[in-house]
Amino acid sequence: MTQNYPESYQALCERFGFHRGIPWAEHWTAAADFLGLLAEEVLSRRPAAILECGSGLSTLVLARCCQRLGKGRVVSLENGGEFAASTRRWLEAYGLESFVEVIHAPLREVQVGEGAWQWYDPETLPQGPFDLLVVDGPPGFLQPLSRYPAMPLLADRLAQDVLLILDDAARPDERAVVSRWLQEFPGLTHRFVEMERGCSLLLFS
Repeated sequence: MTQNYPESYQALCERFGFHRGIPWAEHWTAAADFLGLLAEEVLSRRPAAILECGSGLSTLVLARCCQRLGKGRVVSLENGGEFAASTRRWLEAYGLESFVEVIHAPLREVQVGEGAWQWYDPETLPQGPFDLLVVDGPPGFLQPLSRYPAMPLLADRLAQDVLLILDDAARPDERAVVSRWLQEFPGLTHRFVEMERGCSLLLFS
């Protein structure tokens, strides 16, 4: 476990009592401002069930919010076995393991419409319904529009008033993903939030 992380995360660590450090990696960990927004949405909306695509520091933040609310549970899909194990160790270090189920979900080729993507093994997907969906995986370098399958494959597992939070939303691929979702899901609305890597908030009106 490491305490080597940028100063921008210090306030987050103090707020949530992550005194032993955090799981931080330069190219993988969500930005501190995104994690702060994520926490605010959870604490204000008080979701009962949260589904997360991609585990890590965001998983700890979600779990700590559930602990403080006294309600809610997180299911986190992680394609990397070592990453899944690491997230579980961090959760245990902070006594948060009872709020989260980290599922090792290796990537498999899935068909969505006429296209094929590498995405989390459909056999591992939980049923829901989920009030909050956080999309921060699979990694963007794997394929074009890497995170597009989230809505087509998870739509029937989401609550009617679900909030979807997409990280890295300033990237061209994520902007294209949001455009496709808006076209394919009538009633879906979108708000872009300016921050370090951009964030998209989507919900059904």
